[in-house]
Amino acid sequence: MPQGSNASVKRGRSRPIPRAEATTKPHITKEKVHRFLMGSKDREGFLKQFTVYALLICIGFIYTYPILHMVSSSMMSLDDLLDSSIKWLPSSLNFENFRQAGESMNFWKALWQSVVIAGVPTICNLLSCSVTGYALARFDFPGKKIVMGVIILSFVLPAQITMIPTYVLYSKLGILNTVWAFILPSLFGQGFKAPIFILIFWQFFRQIPKVLIEASRIDGAGHFRSFFKVALPSAGPAFITVALFSFVWYWNESYLTELYVHGVYGQSDWTTLVIQLDNFAANFSGYQQTATNAATNLNESISMAGTLLSILPLTILYFVLQRHFVESIDRTGITGE
Repeated sequence: MPQGSNASVKRGRSRPIPRAEATTKPHITKEKVHRFLMGSKDREGFLKQFTVYALLICIGFIYTYPILHMVSSSMMSLDDLLDSSIKWLPSSLNFENFRQAGESMNFWKALWQSVVIAGVPTICNLLSCSVTGYALARFDFPGKKIVMGVIILSFVLPAQITMIPTYVLYSKLGILNTVWAFILPSLFGQGFKAPIFILIFWQFFRQIPKVLIEASRIDGAGHFRSFFKVALPSAGPAFITVALFSFVWYWNESYLTELYVHGVYGQSDWTTLVIQLDNFAANFSGYQQTATNAATNLNESISMAGTLLSILPLTILYFVLQRHFVESIDRTGITGE
């Protein structure tokens, strides 16, 4: 073969051979656009996600805006309040507002009494309502449906209707203007919002398999032993739910507390942070007159500081027990069969 032809063959072999493109440019179709916006079975669409997150952000802003405004205003001085250029960030953090608000509210004493007034009836509610709910869930007796109807009716019945006869009864028993006005009724299953607590325990104990109770009875356990050894250990979620609801409702109740415990006529020494907040202006006026140092006149910053101090304990409680509370709410809806 001629030498020139060999050279041409070599040059031909070294020349790169063009290949067809491996990939093609994606084409935007109506189906892809519809799948992106509306979603499919495997994933949610952009419009749904955007709507959900937009609603959550708006609702979150509605709830957090007053709290952020309260925290910001509570740390402002009087000059910052009068300065129209200062809206959110104060020129300097003024913690003197909290000191004056706390002293005018007698914060530590009111906090301790609030814990007692809300905590002791809550413990009594747990004892009485759990026993009542277990009895209604596990025993059949004549008039059981009537008892359930009375419990539901007492929950629906507004507290304002029974307020006057309850006040007269507490006065005759001699427990008016004392903490026993909350403790004694809760011991007998008549505490604040006790009917709904009985229904929570009743619903939960109904979900416990009957074979567990029957097995304990075969082993020789009586009714009380079956309740304490079998039913109570598995009722943790119900106890957490009832304890949190009861504590928060007793804590936030101001009208009945002021009527039965704090005292409208012949005031007692018992008070709560909520009552102190209701009477904040009068309390601060008295503190201003008796303060050894010069106290600032009541303004928005001191009022916001007092409000923040009154809600701070419950806020901390929610943050600490939030996970347990959510789990208890979730588990109370799971059947045991």
